[in-house]
Amino acid sequence: MRILLAPMEGVVDYTLRALLTEVGGIDQCVTEFIRVSDRLLPASVFHRLAPELRQQGRTSSGVDVIVQLLGSDPQALAENAARAVELGAPGIDLNFGCPAKTVNKSRGGAVLLDEPETIHAILVAVRAAVPAGIPVSAKMRLGYRDTSRALENADAIASAGVQSLAVHARTKVEGYRPPAHWEWIARIREAISIPVIANGEVWSVEDYYRCRSVSGCDDVMIGRGLVANPFLALAIKGDGPDAQQAWEAVVPLLIRFHREVMDNLSPRHIHGRLKQWLQMLGWHFPQAQALFMQLRQEKDPQQLLRALCDAQLALSQPRSA
Repeated sequence: MRILLAPMEGVVDYTLRALLTEVGGIDQCVTEFIRVSDRLLPASVFHRLAPELRQQGRTSSGVDVIVQLLGSDPQALAENAARAVELGAPGIDLNFGCPAKTVNKSRGGAVLLDEPETIHAILVAVRAAVPAGIPVSAKMRLGYRDTSRALENADAIASAGVQSLAVHARTKVEGYRPPAHWEWIARIREAISIPVIANGEVWSVEDYYRCRSVSGCDDVMIGRGLVANPFLALAIKGDGPDAQQAWEAVVPLLIRFHREVMDNLSPRHIHGRLKQWLQMLGWHFPQAQALFMQLRQEKDPQQLLRALCDAQLALSQPRSA
C-alpha cells in the first residue's frame, strides 16, 4: 500500500506538503503543475514551485516530491523534464487531468484526453529525455466529455514506457462532483500492464477500503481528503489519533502554516491562505468550521495569529467535568 499526496493547484504548495508529510503516512508527493509552453524554463521557475529540489527532491521529513509538468509540446516537455531531473527531481509526472478552463484553452490538462496520440507522443519524448533510473508517470481523468476513450488513453500512456498511471475517476465535465467511478479504474487496471493508482473521493478509512475493493488498486492518491484531515493517511495505515487528539494536533500545524505564509506572502494574501485551509479542515473538523466562522472577516495577519494561539491555549486548559 502506498498513499500519494495529490497535486492541488493553489492549495498543496511547498509549505503544506512539508506539514502534511511531517504528520506521517504519506509515501510520495506530486507538485502543483509547472506549465510548459514552447521553451525551456529557467531554474527559478522549478525552484519556486518545487523548493524541495534544493533538498534532493524531498520534503523536510524525507518524502519524495515528484515534479509535475503540464503542456502539449512533446519536445518542450521533454527538455523541461530533463532540466527538472538535473535540478534534483526524483521523478516526473505529466498532467492529463486538470479540468480548469484556462488550462484546457491552452491545450493543457484534461483537454488532451481527446488526443491520445498527442499524449503518447509527449510521454515517449519525456521518457527518452529522462535517465532510465528516473520514473516517469502520468495522471489522467476518465475523459473530457465522457468515458468513450478512457481505455484508449490508458493504453496510449502505458505503451509509452512510463512506470505508473494515476486515474482520477471522473471526466473533466464531471469536475469534482460525486461519485467517483472507481469501477472504471478497475477496467483500466485490467487493460494495461503498468501499476495503476486510484484517485477520487477518498475521505475516510472506509472510503479507502471501498475504493480498494472496487478498483482493485492498493495504491491511492488523495488530495482534498488529506487537506481536510491531515491524519487520514496514518488512519488508513492503522495508526491515526482519535478525533479530539487529531484536532489538538492540527492547531499547532495551523500556527506553523500561518507563520510560514506570513514570511513568504504579501500581507494582502496571507489571510486568504489561512482561511482556505481552515475552510477545508472544516469539512472534517467541526472545530475548524467554527474557527473559520470566527475569523472569516479578519484580515490582519497578527490578529489571525493571536486567534490561533488563543485556540491552542484553550485546548491546554483543563476540561470541566
